[in-house]
Amino acid sequence: MAYTHDRLLADTGIDEAEARVRAALTARGFGILTEIDVKATMKQKIDKDMDGYRILGACNPKMAWEAIGIEPRIGAMLPCNVILRSVEDGTEVSAVDPVASMAAVDNTKLHAVAGQVRDMLVQAVDAA
Repeated sequence: MAYTHDRLLADTGIDEAEARVRAALTARGFGILTEIDVKATMKQKIDKDMDGYRILGACNPKMAWEAIGIEPRIGAMLPCNVILRSVEDGTEVSAVDPVASMAAVDNTKLHAVAGQVRDMLVQAVDAA
């Protein structure tokens, strides 16, 4: 089972890709709760160089509210991470598949919500 939905934004730098991804997520009701510049963090913490790599913690408040109401501890698995990774041909965007990440939770109502969130994330990645 794949655990991400991926798309290559050909000939697109990471800054432009991030702007496009943020706009696509916002259009689908997501906000960004966390932002991690992995490249900068690795350089600062362990003096290692790497290509651009950013993690955006995306959250749709309505869907999160529903999921927490169904399964109160599900917050341990939130927000939904979307990564942007510099690759040779542009920037690869990958969004977590919430259905895959929540497969260990035995709750069919939660799985239905996760499926809705997955569809929204796929739409956002494909629209970026």
